[in-house]
Amino acid sequence: MNTVAPAVSSVLTDLLSERGHLVVDGATGTELFARGLQAGDAPERMNLDNPEAVYGLHRAYVDAGSDIVLTNTFGGTRYRLALHGLDSRVVEINRRAAQHARHVADEQQRRVLVAGSMGPTGELLVPLGALEYVDAVDAFTDQAQGLTEGGADLLWIETMSSLEEAEAAIEGARRSSDLPVAITMSFDTAGRTMMGVSGTMAGERFAALGVAAIGANCGNNLADTEAALTEIRAAAPGVPIISKANAGIPEWHGAELSYSGTPEVMAAHAHRVNIDGVQIVGGCCGNTPAHIAAIRGVLDGTIPVPEVEVEVAPDRTAVARPDRPRRRRR
Repeated sequence: MNTVAPAVSSVLTDLLSERGHLVVDGATGTELFARGLQAGDAPERMNLDNPEAVYGLHRAYVDAGSDIVLTNTFGGTRYRLALHGLDSRVVEINRRAAQHARHVADEQQRRVLVAGSMGPTGELLVPLGALEYVDAVDAFTDQAQGLTEGGADLLWIETMSSLEEAEAAIEGARRSSDLPVAITMSFDTAGRTMMGVSGTMAGERFAALGVAAIGANCGNNLADTEAALTEIRAAAPGVPIISKANAGIPEWHGAELSYSGTPEVMAAHAHRVNIDGVQIVGGCCGNTPAHIAAIRGVLDGTIPVPEVEVEVAPDRTAVARPDRPRRRRR
């Protein structure tokens, strides 16, 4: 693949220089369910059929303090959209999604960046699966085209587990767009991705490819995400680092999936990683506008750091303990 970064000024690094740290938005699916998304349908369809719901999603996070909003296109490749009969409308759907986010961003008195979300195809690449690398590149090329045409400021590749698929997404993005590229992987298996990628491996590889920012999103627990972020930062000095973690631990209560992390837990996480050099912080699954507002307040210093800790059990499950103060060193 082409390993040379596009010769453009990164809007991400420019805004970081201006503000010192940036806050990203939170979960998409739960907010869209609250706005009419039906179980089993594609969230991306709402870009066509219910733009007001998508506006509401973005406005909720901007009002909570987000500097960056991600487009409603996590499943916007032809492979994900084919599950809903929408694979012939890839460019259109991604263009519309970026336009919706752009509309909300341009309403604001301050600058808000639109990041074009590009999630995994849901397929395994050869030799583990049937998806050829060149076909994955083509799929991401089409998605990046639509996001760029719709007015995105940067492309945001997220929740990747495979280095090969991540590289296909970067290559596809650069085939059809000159926008800067940020990338995050999901470290959800004892500090590595499902495909065995460590934070060190990700940091070294993506830094060599000249991306605008590198980080971690989603994940099974905050402790493993934070450990991966430390590795990424050490392997990619000088590259802005992103944390967009799940709100604590996913827990099933009957047929309902919920997350253990309160806004206070996520605000404390944001404080910890920011002290360790992570400049871009938001939330993934389970994070509501209330979580993002708490992250904003702690990073800006307008609210105190909550007294919470994250413990790691022998099975490496992180447990939030909001009712137990951290022990301070004397």
